[in-house]
Amino acid sequence: MKFVETIKNIWKIEDLRNRLLTTALFVLIYRFGSFVVLPGIDPTALSALHNQTAGGLMALLDMFSGGAFSNASIFALGIMPYISASIVIQLLSIAVPYFQKMQKEGESGRQKMNQITRYLTVAILLFQGPSYLVNLAVQMGQAGQPLAIGFNWFTISSTILLCAGSMFVMWLGERITDRGVGNGISFIILIGIIARLPGALVQEFSSRLNDAGGGLIVFLAEIVILLLVFAFAIMLVQGTRRIPVQYAKRIQGNKQYGGVRQYIPLKVNAANVMPIIFAQAIMFIPIAIVGFRASESNAFVQAFMDNNGFWYNFVFALLIIAFTYFYTAIIINPVQMAENLKLNNGFIPGVKPGKKTAEYIDTIMSRITLPGSILLAIIAILPAIARLLNVSMGFAQFFGGTSLLIMVGVILDTLQQIESHLLMRHYDGFFESGMRIKGRSGAMAY
Repeated sequence: MKFVETIKNIWKIEDLRNRLLTTALFVLIYRFGSFVVLPGIDPTALSALHNQTAGGLMALLDMFSGGAFSNASIFALGIMPYISASIVIQLLSIAVPYFQKMQKEGESGRQKMNQITRYLTVAILLFQGPSYLVNLAVQMGQAGQPLAIGFNWFTISSTILLCAGSMFVMWLGERITDRGVGNGISFIILIGIIARLPGALVQEFSSRLNDAGGGLIVFLAEIVILLLVFAFAIMLVQGTRRIPVQYAKRIQGNKQYGGVRQYIPLKVNAANVMPIIFAQAIMFIPIAIVGFRASESNAFVQAFMDNNGFWYNFVFALLIIAFTYFYTAIIINPVQMAENLKLNNGFIPGVKPGKKTAEYIDTIMSRITLPGSILLAIIAILPAIARLLNVSMGFAQFFGGTSLLIMVGVILDTLQQIESHLLMRHYDGFFESGMRIKGRSGAMAY
């Protein structure tokens, strides 16, 4: 079988083998830390916290942390504070001249921005840590295990541990990026999501078996629909619009250059899963402002903490569309693409080089980004529709939404990196010759 042969080829490449083993080691460390409970917390008294994270926005937060949130783990706050800080810094790099200048300084500027992002992450964690402990004290009190929260040693030490845990998770993500495979931060989120899939699948199967009449048929239908949505998400992530490019003929000495036609692949969803992650981080703001235990009398906050409600999904979809345009504008630069074509004696047939080419590329990107962003938003709110059809909360999260899109995007990105290593060493990839996995850049891995 070709897949078995590919696995053997992966194992033959020492660098790739070491990267995969390093990634697996970091993942094991992350999963182990998700079950290390904060000192002074009785794990048997967390039943109320488990119930609180069984549905709503808290369930998503628990999923992104790989269950660490409901376990009162040292990794309970997860990677989302770092993502929130990254969003703020990226917005500042567009609006504030100081950050714009820093962004143009190359590697040194990138290191400065990363350092500022870390400082901002610590500030967010110092705010969210005590809020998490207050909510934990309320939930443990309901289980008959009161927890003293105030300006005491437990609060201070636990806040420090929560901050250190999240910063360590961030460090693990960066090490996976540098020494492993794939984007480390996204990979950490992927591991947290996948960790919840077996339990959700078993829970849905058990509930359908208990249904009177046709429960098993309904479950099989759900699996088929899940696979179809998964396939549609792959097509959305990999879909491209090709722009033909003609290179002018050049003669140097006795050799002729150019005169060939190629294509510029523009992705329908160039931003990949980043709009989903950004929008989800914004939707967590109500929790950060009012605390993890929102006041039941505040209808506005409650509306934006119900991820099955209309207003939550409506705002979530709008944010995804907006962030798709925002992130596409960051990673796709039509002016630079037009300049590169001009320098290489390339041109788009029927379009003048230079400014007109940049305008043409920008117009095409705008036209394909709109339907791409709308389809992305539709997939993102599919779990709410699944809940209306009586699918269990845990399993419904995999019918679309943040979970499915992150899984698709990160898995494809990781496979693309592995395939690139194989092809550089003249091994076949995962598929037959001529068919390649597309990564985040939208380019083929040749």
